[in-house]
This record gives sequence, C-alpha cells and structure tokens, in this order.
Amino acid sequence: MRWDDRRVVITAAGRDFGRTLAIALADLGAEVFLSARELTAARRVRDEIRRGGRQRVHAFACDLTSPASIRPFASDVAEHTDRVDLLVNNGSRYLAGPDLLSAADDDVVDTIASGATGTVLTTKSFLPLLLNSPAPDVVTMVSACGTPGHHRSDAHDAFYAAKSAQAGFVEILSKRLRPQGVRVISLYPPDFDNADPLSEEWHTTSRQAGDALSAHSLVECVLFAVAQPRDCFIKAFHFEQA
Repeated sequence: MRWDDRRVVITAAGRDFGRTLAIALADLGAEVFLSARELTAARRVRDEIRRGGRQRVHAFACDLTSPASIRPFASDVAEHTDRVDLLVNNGSRYLAGPDLLSAADDDVVDTIASGATGTVLTTKSFLPLLLNSPAPDVVTMVSACGTPGHHRSDAHDAFYAAKSAQAGFVEILSKRLRPQGVRVISLYPPDFDNADPLSEEWHTTSRQAGDALSAHSLVECVLFAVAQPRDCFIKAFHFEQA
C-alpha cells in the first residue's frame, strides 16, 4: 500500500516510536506533520527524513501538557493542508517506579496531563481536519498498562492512570465518531524493542514467537488496520506479553 495521497499527523515524533512511525510513513510516500515538545527534536527528525529523499515533511513544537500549545499546533498544520487522513496520538510521558511515593507531584501532573489531557485535546483540535478527509483514522498508542488488571510493568501509578484514561477516551470515541466515518484504532503493546528504522538492525532483528515485540511489527499493525476497507473498524490491538 502506498501512502502518496495520505496526510498524517504524529505527536511526540522527536524520538522513539513516534520517530520510527514518521520515518516509515514518509518512506511510503505520506505527507507527515510531526511534533515534539522541543522544536529542535522535531526538526532533527524532519531533516533525517528529508535526507532520505522525502521532502513532504513538516516539523512543529507541541507540548501535550499545554492547551495553549496544542491549539496553535493544529492551526499551523491547517495552514499547510485542508485535511488530515491519519492522526497518531503517540505522545505520553513515561514515568518509572512502582512506588507511589517515588515521584514528585509535578512529575505526576506532567505524566497524566501529557497522556490523558494531551490525547483528548489533540484529537479535539484536529477533528475538523479529520472530518474533511474521505477516509479519516485516529490511531492511539495506549499501552498494556491501560488494560484492566494489568500489573506486569514497573511504570509508576501515574502512568497507569494516564493510560487508563486514554483507554476510556478511545473506547467511547470509537462509538461516537463511527457515524461520521472516523475509525478509532488503539494499540496496547507491552514493552517493545524499537530498533532504529534507519539502521540495518531494523531489517535484521528477529521477529519470531519467542522474541520481544518489535516496533517494526507495531508499524505493520498500523499499516494493516488503516489499509482495511472502510466497513472494517478494527478497534484495538492487544498483544500477548512474552
């Protein structure tokens, strides 16, 4: 599947899986609008993609904890395009530590705000552009931590709270946006390996049954879901934890 006519927004694409997905979709021909909390990080990924021969990529600053940053991000994207075909809610701060007392209050607030409030407000801000698309999709990177009863991560309780909030949001959003033709797709991965997509390791990493989940496989899940006919609403991908 080629993405030459697709316009994609990816939050927190300055590193890790957001960067991986931005590079992969740009390589398929998509026009990519990527954000990071720091503009320098977004521009660094933009420049990596452009050096690879893909010029339709744009970099923006967006602090997902700040409504005053999210709104201008959406407005700036709207200056470049009249529609968004895919919004990827990738941004969410990770906070480690299974001891509730181990995190400062500000870190708790930042973690929950970026994952929960940031996802809601980003989707809200980009919804008008999504509704202009003939085939709009919203993909949210939740986490196994957003699955009821999950307890196998060493993430802080605040991260669990943020991911549970994301899960509740996308669950109701899927039902409420379906009549408007917007598919809401969520991924609930456990910890996974994220090889650099610009390295040889991306192509050589083993992806057998006994291996940890890879970012390469997660990218293919996104591509698979979005490629389905519009009557096929794949709500969620849940993964067995090795």
